[in-house]
Amino acid sequence: MKPFVFILFMFGITLGSAQEWHTDFSEAKNIAKAKDLPIILVFQGSDWCAPCIKLDREVWSTDEFKDYAKEHYVMLQADFPRRKKNALPKEQLNKNKALAEGYNQQGIFPFVVVLNADGEVYGETSYKKLSPKEYIKEMNSFIK
Repeated sequence: MKPFVFILFMFGITLGSAQEWHTDFSEAKNIAKAKDLPIILVFQGSDWCAPCIKLDREVWSTDEFKDYAKEHYVMLQADFPRRKKNALPKEQLNKNKALAEGYNQQGIFPFVVVLNADGEVYGETSYKKLSPKEYIKEMNSFIK
C-alpha cells in the first residue's frame, strides 16, 4: 500500500471511532432538540486534572461508552487546559467560562452535568471509579 493511501486509511479509521464532542452550547442544544436527546456537559482540565484524565480513559474513550453515547447523548465539552501549547482560542475559552458561570460555579473538575435540550439540569456527577456501563446507568438515572 502506498504511504499516502495508508495514511488516509488510518486517518479514516481514527475519525470513524472518535468520540463526537461538541464545544458550542447552542449547537449542542439544537442537536439535542432535533434528536430528542439529553446533553452530557463535561467540565475538564484535559492536561492537568488527573481525575479528568482518568474519566476520559476509563469511560469517555471506551468503545462501550462511545457506542452508547452516539445514539443516546449529545456530548458537550468545556475544557480548561493550562499548558500554553494546549491553549484554546479566546472565543472558545470565553464560551467555556460562560458555561462554567452557569453550571459549574464551584469550579469542580471533572464535573459532569446532565441537561435537557433547553439547558435545564437533570443531575450532576463527577469522577467515580465506575465501569462505562455503571457510569451510563448513573447518568441515565438523572434523566426524567
